[in-house]
Amino acid sequence: MPNNVLTVAYIGAIALFIISVGGLSNQETARRGNIYGIIGMLLAVVATALNPEVAGYPIIIVAITIGAIIGAIGATIVPMTGLPQMVGLFNSLVGLAAVLIGFAEYLKLDYSLLGVDLTIHKLEIYIGVFIGALTFTGSVIAFAKLQGLVSSKPLVLPGRHWMNLAMFVGSIALGFQFMSATGQEALLPLSIMTGISSILGIHMVMAIGGADMPVVISILNSYSGWVGTATGFMLSNDLLIVTGSIVGSSGAILSYVMCKAMNRSFANVILGGFGEGAGVVAAPSGDRQIQGEATPTTAQETAELLEDAKNVIIVPGYGMAVAQAQFEVSEITKTLRSRGVEVRFGIHPVAGRMPGHMNVLLAEANVPYDIVLEMDEINEDFPKTDVVLVIGANDTVNPSALDDPTSPIAGMPVMEVWKSATVVVFKRSLGSGYAGVGNPLFFKENTLMLFGDAKKNVGAVLRELTESEPEIIQETVLVR
Repeated sequence: MPNNVLTVAYIGAIALFIISVGGLSNQETARRGNIYGIIGMLLAVVATALNPEVAGYPIIIVAITIGAIIGAIGATIVPMTGLPQMVGLFNSLVGLAAVLIGFAEYLKLDYSLLGVDLTIHKLEIYIGVFIGALTFTGSVIAFAKLQGLVSSKPLVLPGRHWMNLAMFVGSIALGFQFMSATGQEALLPLSIMTGISSILGIHMVMAIGGADMPVVISILNSYSGWVGTATGFMLSNDLLIVTGSIVGSSGAILSYVMCKAMNRSFANVILGGFGEGAGVVAAPSGDRQIQGEATPTTAQETAELLEDAKNVIIVPGYGMAVAQAQFEVSEITKTLRSRGVEVRFGIHPVAGRMPGHMNVLLAEANVPYDIVLEMDEINEDFPKTDVVLVIGANDTVNPSALDDPTSPIAGMPVMEVWKSATVVVFKRSLGSGYAGVGNPLFFKENTLMLFGDAKKNVGAVLRELTESEPEIIQETVLVR
């Protein structure tokens, strides 16, 4: 493929990626945005493969085939609840690729480059390896936390910020040695820096509490974008540079928005101090929170409340995803709306385990996009709401975030569901959420607890609601 045709193909792929990101910003256009992204990536891969400088096609074909098989199997067998872990693994692979490419680029370094050209290329390699190693290990730890292989509680070591700073300064010092060394001598500081950066990635993510993992996934996704940019500079590939910048900047913006929604500092995320208190159960605070007696309810009573309601808000959480109850929730929504009940969904920015997790689940169940609202759009409507169904959510509806300054999640904006007339919480028990914080919502006078598996209980409520459906349809026919 001639270079000018390759350039045109790359420009087309970049345009498709930009359109794809624009489409993903809205639920109604997200599917189309994904299609644009797929087409753009296919165009980029084909154009790169046809580059005259590319050789070793048998190896490339085998690698693509293996990757396609693994990707297809993963997309088929990984449930929606496993998507955050899968994204974490994807991010780790991007980091690992950058490390391997960086070492490969150094081993075939062209010393015919002189002066500033050689300096810039070595600097690109060093920075790419540093960010790649950090992203790789950090993403692996994020996966392990989300998968339950590692405790979700933060690892708070004495002087940990000084440790992070020392590792960062040490990496810079090794960078000077790497830049001044030549040949095999430079491999030693590069390898030591890779080890330090790997430890830094582990330590930074281990220090982050479980409740803050959605933002961690977002920021690691941003890191993977910048890794792609660094790799693009190493390989002198304009497509990788632009694409990595798109992913890196969009991930950083999303992380900033989510930090604001959680009343956290974006700078602390980058420094590894994010979520310092999250995931820690403070005993005094917990004792104050868990007071009173929870009021249990039944599926029949819940159905009666919904039948008498004029407006209902459903607040889903990770528990709904685990139970795979979104389809039954969708059917309840259709049933109530057919009877003239106003039904809407309230989504907290960090509901679930990754950005947009709940939106994807509801879209999968064909819930209309226009009734799925963000926290800021719906929070002020709770005082005017008859019934709120909290399905599998916990930390995002915890009043202690606003009422208890000693709570580990103090200051985090939450869905103020307790201001409604009646709250029905679908939950297995009175246990704490992912952040390990007790929830006083369960003991409020206007809160009813529907204990048990969310899927079974939502299904039971749906059956109670639909029992009278045939009579309503028959009456309507007779009137006509």
